[in-house]
Amino acid sequence: MHEGLTIALSKGRIYRDALPLLAEAGVVPRDDPETSRKLILDTSRPDVSLVVIRAADVPTYVEYGAADLGVAGKDVLMEHDGDGLYEPLDLRIARCRMMVAGRVGEQGGYPRRLRVATKYVATARAFFAEQGVQAEVIKLYGSMELAPLVGLADRIVDLVDTGNTLRANGLVPMDLIAEISSRLVVNKASMKMKHAAVKALTADLSAAVTRRGAGGGG
Repeated sequence: MHEGLTIALSKGRIYRDALPLLAEAGVVPRDDPETSRKLILDTSRPDVSLVVIRAADVPTYVEYGAADLGVAGKDVLMEHDGDGLYEPLDLRIARCRMMVAGRVGEQGGYPRRLRVATKYVATARAFFAEQGVQAEVIKLYGSMELAPLVGLADRIVDLVDTGNTLRANGLVPMDLIAEISSRLVVNKASMKMKHAAVKALTADLSAAVTRRGAGGGG
């Protein structure tokens, strides 16, 4: 089992979008994480198991070797400040955009002192620093759209898919920070110690992404 691999995934959209790619690589979970109480899932391949964890924890599990590989959104990876993992493959799934958004009518530049609400604190600070904008960043864990409506913040930084939630709350997307999709990440030690197995699985997933085409997924 030295060559056995553990892949970290999170429930929800990333898991659903990753399943077809994993299946093309011969990895099919034997249990459904939405209904199973198991946190470690066996798969159709005896040498591959899945761990199902919070999306924000995937890079940490991979960096510290608790999982050999993982699937994580680029938004989570941008916020994660570790360097113990490689990012060899864009899986082109769970695609969206990280945007600055604010109230309708406030487009076009920023006030000199800006208050921003987001769960992507490090990414937001870096973005506004690059713009030369002095921004106070407030960490929130959800319901970002509420912050400008109640005067907590001038802008929010959040993921935007259709933009319907923004529009429903009188907000508009303003500036693009990054195009987001899910990436395959690999533990650096696993890449050395389990090189053949990691490279083979990465190649299988890459071939599956190519077959699905540039417009596939998400």
